[in-house]
Amino acid sequence: MLRTSSMLALGTALTLLGVGTVHAQDGSIPPMVKTQGGVQYACGGIGSDESTAMRAAMKDYPLSLLFSTRDGAYLASVDVEIAGSAGSAHFKAQGPICLIKLPAGPYAVKATVPGQDSQSRNVTVGGEGKMLDFRY
Repeated sequence: MLRTSSMLALGTALTLLGVGTVHAQDGSIPPMVKTQGGVQYACGGIGSDESTAMRAAMKDYPLSLLFSTRDGAYLASVDVEIAGSAGSAHFKAQGPICLIKLPAGPYAVKATVPGQDSQSRNVTVGGEGKMLDFRY
């Protein structure tokens, strides 16, 4: 009886490990979400698996930011400032894609790449998701 229970526990553990592996391989790992000033954000997208996961998660966020060079190469380590009456945040984007969850309303978004001029965009969040594309 004890041996049967041990085998069942081992089988269950191996099955769960297998499910976790499949889940990780299908690109559905949610990005790590951080919160600041009423704004939730997750940045990443380095590597094809992470990029696929971030793009799949875009539908769950009212605002997405994309950072790249003019020829399409992704950028990271971008300084981001978001300001609005419903919330604000200031953080460094550790990847080319940032997913932002914030209350509906108007916001100013400023992105700065070291050694480049800052770029600013105004956006009204609410309803359909928006994407801001910052190209340097």
